[in-house]
Amino acid sequence: MGVVNVTPDSFSDGGRYSTHEAAVRHAHRLIDEGADLLDIGGESTRPGAAEVSADEEIRRIVPVLDALRDCGRALSVDTRRPETMRAALEHGVDLVNDIGALRAPGALDAVRTSECAVCLMHMLGEPGTMQQAPRYGDVVGEVEDFLAGRLAAVLAAGIDRERIVVDPGIGFGKTLRHNLQLLAALDELVALGMPVLVGVSRKSMIGTLTGRDVDHRLAGSLSAMLAAVMRGARIVRVHDVAETRDALRVWQAIDDAQ
Repeated sequence: MGVVNVTPDSFSDGGRYSTHEAAVRHAHRLIDEGADLLDIGGESTRPGAAEVSADEEIRRIVPVLDALRDCGRALSVDTRRPETMRAALEHGVDLVNDIGALRAPGALDAVRTSECAVCLMHMLGEPGTMQQAPRYGDVVGEVEDFLAGRLAAVLAAGIDRERIVVDPGIGFGKTLRHNLQLLAALDELVALGMPVLVGVSRKSMIGTLTGRDVDHRLAGSLSAMLAAVMRGARIVRVHDVAETRDALRVWQAIDDAQ
C-alpha cells in the first residue's frame, strides 16, 4: 500500500504532494515502483495534527480519486468521517481505511451497502492528544480485544467478513515499548482470522530507535516492515514502495529456498 498524502502538514513529506497535480504524479510514481494499492488521505493524523472539515477533506481527495480511477490499482481512502467515506465511495474507492474503526456516528451506515473493503484500526484517544502519556495494562491484549469487538460490531452490521482488514495502529496512542510489543506479538492479531495491515514507514519509533530524522528512516522502516511480514502482516502501508518491494523479494526468495 503506497501512501499518497494530499495534505499540507503530513509528517512524512511536509506537504510535498498537497496539490492535485503533485498527488497524482506521486501516485503514478508509486504504481511504477510496484504499489498494489494506493492510500489517499486528505487529513494528517500525525500526533498533534489539527483537524480539517469534511468539506475540505473531500475537496482535497475527490479530484485525485477521479484522476486515478482507471490507473489499474485498488484505491483506498484514509478517513474517519462518514461524509468523506460516502463521497469517496461515489468516486470509486475500493477500501475505506478508518483510524476510528468505523466508530463515528454514521460510519457503519456509510459503508454497509457498498462492496468496498474496510480497515479497522486501533487508536487510543484522538490524533491531537493520543501521544500524551498513553497507558495500557496489557497493550497486546487490549488492542486484540478492541479489534475483536469492532470486528463483531461490523459483522453484526451486515458487512461480510471477506471485506474486513484490521490494523494494530502502530504509533496511534502508543509509546515506543507499546509499538515494539505489538509488532513482536503480531501473530496474536493474525489469529483473529482477518488480514492484518501494518504501517510503520518513517514513523517516530524508527527515529527514536535509530536517531534518524524523517528523511533518513528507510533502513529502519524496512527492518520493521519485514518483522511485521514475518509475523503474518498481509498489507504494509509504506512511503518507499520500490525499496519495500526489493526487500520483500529478497526475503521471499530466501524463505522459498528452505
